[in-house]
Amino acid sequence: MKTFSKLKSTVVYPWTVFRKKVPLGSFIVSRIVTMIVLLYLLGFALFGLMELAPGDIVDQMMSQQIMTEMSAGKTKQSVQDAKFSEEQEQKLREEFGIDKPFYVQYGAWLKRVVIHHDLGTSLISRAPVSFLISSRIWNSVLLNLISLVFITAFSFLLGVYFSSKAGTRTDIAATFFALFFHAFPGILLLILLQLFASLTGLFPVTAYPEFPFSEAPVKFTFSYMHHIFLPLLASFLGGIGGTMRMIRSTMLDQMGMPYIMALRARGISERRVYLNHAFKNTLNPYITGSANLLAGLFSGSLILEIIFAYPGIGRLMYEAVTQQDVNLVLANSMFVSALVLAGMVISDILLAVVDPRIRYGAN
Repeated sequence: MKTFSKLKSTVVYPWTVFRKKVPLGSFIVSRIVTMIVLLYLLGFALFGLMELAPGDIVDQMMSQQIMTEMSAGKTKQSVQDAKFSEEQEQKLREEFGIDKPFYVQYGAWLKRVVIHHDLGTSLISRAPVSFLISSRIWNSVLLNLISLVFITAFSFLLGVYFSSKAGTRTDIAATFFALFFHAFPGILLLILLQLFASLTGLFPVTAYPEFPFSEAPVKFTFSYMHHIFLPLLASFLGGIGGTMRMIRSTMLDQMGMPYIMALRARGISERRVYLNHAFKNTLNPYITGSANLLAGLFSGSLILEIIFAYPGIGRLMYEAVTQQDVNLVLANSMFVSALVLAGMVISDILLAVVDPRIRYGAN
């Protein structure tokens, strides 16, 4: 009883006061705590799933060595001699730390990250995981942010425009093409665009320049825009359909509201009704769905980066999973998940900014 009273006086009461005085701040703190718990559970689940996968990284190394020996034309006996002995395999597993149960491995990894701020080293390349991620993550962030900006801008422009043409042939045609590209398989669209680039030669079949930014910044910028045009087009066509239809339907719903009829009765121009009043209320559902859109872009960029050989985090994740590089897989997943969860928190904050009716935590 005393313990409960002490906990209530030291934690519950100050939190209640803080929540009443700063409701949005308390909401942000609670969401950050929730993010930390979700990331912890995600890491635990990932370690468990990697444990369920057949084989491990030592088996991968042994298979690669045998394939190398066979491709070099060695005899069957020499290939057999090249296999690791059981003692060597056990020694390698101890060296990599994969000889223990997955929850013990996860605890050791979590302790190293939290206390020493060290993501470990890649089990394959032996390079620091933080270096591998930092060299790829900004490529994926840049590509997905550009996609998000284009999808957002054109979705609002087309959604508002076609809502004013509801029921016309133009609106029906736009709805048809939006549904078509929304339902079209993304991987097939990427393959068709790469075949188009290969046959016509108008665009590169890879999505990244062959020289670094530091070598020629201006030339790199124009070359980068040329290389990512087709991947961006595929991402744009796959994302704009659903977003545009959502904004169009929200606009149509707002235009039927009583306050719109009152504004029209007061003689306010149709343009002001659309842009100054109805348009503002379309921001709420878009902001709510923007975090899911960003998460979809990140998950979809995995296929994009593999097909177009784009050096991003998705391709790095694919290589790490196929090689069962546990440290790299976990760090990649946690980093991308943290970005997506942070995007959800930001979207919730923006909702409170654009809509004065929303007050998190207020009674």
